[in-house]
Amino acid sequence: MTVATSPAAVPPSPLSVRRRWTVLAVCALSMFLVGVDTTIVNVGLPAIGQGLGVGTRGLEWAVDAYTVVLAGLLIASGALADRFGRRRIFRCGLILFGLASVACALAPSFGLLVAARAVQGIGASMLSPVALAIVVNAMPDPRERARAIGLWASVFGLSMAAGPVTGGALIAAFGWRSVFWINAPVVCAALLLVALVVPESRGERARRLDLPGQVLIGLVLCLAVGVLIEGPRIGWTSPVALAGYALLAAATAGFVRVELRRSEPLMDLRLFRRPPFATAVLGAMAVFVALNVTLLLNTLYFQHTRGWTPLATGAATLPMALGATVCAPWSGALVGRLGARLPLALAGGFTAAGGLCLTGLGPHTGVPMILFAHLLIGIGFGFANAPLTHTAVSGLPPSRAGVAGAITSTARQVGAAVGIAVAGGMVAGTPPTALATASRPAWLLVAACGLFLLTAARAARPPATAAA
Repeated sequence: MTVATSPAAVPPSPLSVRRRWTVLAVCALSMFLVGVDTTIVNVGLPAIGQGLGVGTRGLEWAVDAYTVVLAGLLIASGALADRFGRRRIFRCGLILFGLASVACALAPSFGLLVAARAVQGIGASMLSPVALAIVVNAMPDPRERARAIGLWASVFGLSMAAGPVTGGALIAAFGWRSVFWINAPVVCAALLLVALVVPESRGERARRLDLPGQVLIGLVLCLAVGVLIEGPRIGWTSPVALAGYALLAAATAGFVRVELRRSEPLMDLRLFRRPPFATAVLGAMAVFVALNVTLLLNTLYFQHTRGWTPLATGAATLPMALGATVCAPWSGALVGRLGARLPLALAGGFTAAGGLCLTGLGPHTGVPMILFAHLLIGIGFGFANAPLTHTAVSGLPPSRAGVAGAITSTARQVGAAVGIAVAGGMVAGTPPTALATASRPAWLLVAACGLFLLTAARAARPPATAAA
């Protein structure tokens, strides 16, 4: 990609090395904001419930309203950025995200909080795939691009792990509304930096918006998450639930049919014919299922069963954040040098081990064992994101990186929404003394997600071709 104007006789120069990595830093800052906001609310759920008078099942919507909208609009936002300019859409996303964060902080009722969280999701959808496309287009060298993707994914992984720690500290000091107020100064700083250093770019060929596909994918996600959240309350075999299953199946079939027939689909299902891409997408979903199951159950277990404060609960995730902090940059470096297989295998092994450590969780399980399991899961999460992102976009031209990155980001948010819905459904309405026992199947799910990453590692490109 080239920027800056020059005389007609002199071809435009590529971005300097310093500016390329500055662009990466700015995009990473914005992605850190999106990632933190995906998990920072988890530790504050009990406080939000007390402040607004909402139970556990309702609180799931405070998280999933954000993730479902974010997942449903990621690909469309990427297409808009290719058509109207990536920097322009990126800045619009930052502004909308910041305004919605202020609305969340001021929300007088839970319904308005959920609505504002949904608007936050709209803004965040304009950041994730666009940031990746900006980074990929700023890095013309394949090796440099691989390192940049690794670092970008690592920062996003770190932000997800840092959310609960940050949230616990903010809630202890300023109350639950502070987890939304904190976004305002970060957004202002990001807007200034984007204006100064991020060049404008567009796709080689603007894609038309696929409105039928957009409506159908939104319907699929809302129905799937809604059934998972409300299923325990309405009954899995109730007429309402059965109607939900039928609508979900019809919407899914309609989405596949529409996408296969369109010349410019919202989601290019042909990409799933590539085994590395398909397993990377499913692996991204599995990682975020495991992470969000862990974060939600951690919050409910420590605050409800053991009576810990939000600050102490957030501190309990420090081993997870430490594991991600140490291993995410390491994973990015490994991807740049050796390819995706080794870090993905490490991610799968550590995640599975962490989940298995908690399958016998009880009301009086030793805290060191729980913290050790969190460390293992954090290590697995740190190793996972960079190789999954690299596997998804490797072998594709830069012009397709935005689409591949958007699908992978969609899978992450779908995994986050499903993880919250499944974990919440398992323990909703459970008394504090029985919560640990009720959560044991969820820890088996975390272990299963780790085992799936081992499958993704086998499907990834071998080291010799990954670094080429």
